[in-house]
Amino acid sequence: MAAEIKNLKDLQNTEYSLNKLFDEAEDFLPLLGTDYVELYVGNAKQSAHFYKTAFGFQSEAYAGLETGMKDKVSYVLKQDKIRLVLTTPLQEGGKINEHLSKHGDGVKVVALWVEDATKAWEETTKRGAKSFMEPTKEEDGENSYVVRSGIHTYGETVHIFVERKNYTGVFLPNYKKWESHYNPKPVGLKYIDHMVGNVGWDEMNKWCEFYANVMGFAQIVSFDDKDISTDYTALMSKVMSNGNGRIKFPINEPAEGKKKSQIEEYIDFYNGPGVQHIAVATNDIVHTVSEMRNRGVEFLYVPENYYDDLLERVGNIDEDVELLKKHGILIDRDDEGYLLQLFTKPVVDRPTMFFEIIQRKGAKSFGKGNFKALFEAIEREQENRGTL
Repeated sequence: MAAEIKNLKDLQNTEYSLNKLFDEAEDFLPLLGTDYVELYVGNAKQSAHFYKTAFGFQSEAYAGLETGMKDKVSYVLKQDKIRLVLTTPLQEGGKINEHLSKHGDGVKVVALWVEDATKAWEETTKRGAKSFMEPTKEEDGENSYVVRSGIHTYGETVHIFVERKNYTGVFLPNYKKWESHYNPKPVGLKYIDHMVGNVGWDEMNKWCEFYANVMGFAQIVSFDDKDISTDYTALMSKVMSNGNGRIKFPINEPAEGKKKSQIEEYIDFYNGPGVQHIAVATNDIVHTVSEMRNRGVEFLYVPENYYDDLLERVGNIDEDVELLKKHGILIDRDDEGYLLQLFTKPVVDRPTMFFEIIQRKGAKSFGKGNFKALFEAIEREQENRGTL
């Protein structure tokens, strides 16, 4: 942990304070990265086994009856810089059960790593954010503490600001190290590239303005229904980013189409706005996808004719096209380079949350050239579910 604190100080002295990529972002809320993502799930023990087995996450920490937590249990999983927290209630009633009944398994907390959680809360609430959690000092032994605070965002999703610079314990106070003899090898996931939120009709601009005005984010990309549409469905999206580019939140809303869009389907089954997917980065997407397939993860099907004119569309790439075709990996190019991406089918019972696997080879964009192929693949799944 001492090494981690030293690295944090090094980060603050270099990139964190100097590397502002998007001039439009006011950046009054410096963010060091994504600290953790907490999902409310119906059975945290079994969900943890799934993410370890299928996604290659490792056991990190645990909180429950054995640590003095009486109302819920949480398992913390980690892979490189990605940390998932899986939480299940231990008693009937209460807010977590209400959340599960309404939404099913899904993301409740997107926690952001900050230098000063008190200042982050003060800056965002004075700009109009609704408080979820006032700054709270959580101690774990002498001179070891975390400060956390939080605000509400779209739907019932919240951001918690986490200040760790004075902490030497395991994850958070009241957690203990989770010792497990079962730790399948990682699949090569490195960090969270972006997280996508789905909101209701005509709400996209409202929440983009929230991230701009309340959190100092800048809009870096915009797609309308001409960019993101098929013969049947359409949506609109804008991508918001903080000043150093480490936190990127695309916001989607439905658009008029001949049939029900994936955003409408999500909102119907999630019963409101929420996190649609988590994009996780890898340095070798072929290896990562191959490993995940072997472990039972299901991906969207991409027709073979997608690859017929691939090199004409994207130019020369380092990868073997036949290998990409075998795994159904999508490729797109922008002025900075190209990217490779693939999307899982929903990883929960409702057709709501899924994951994107992405490898960037210089590209800063989000795969606009793949939208048609991607959405047609999603529509095939919707048709199978009878929800198109």
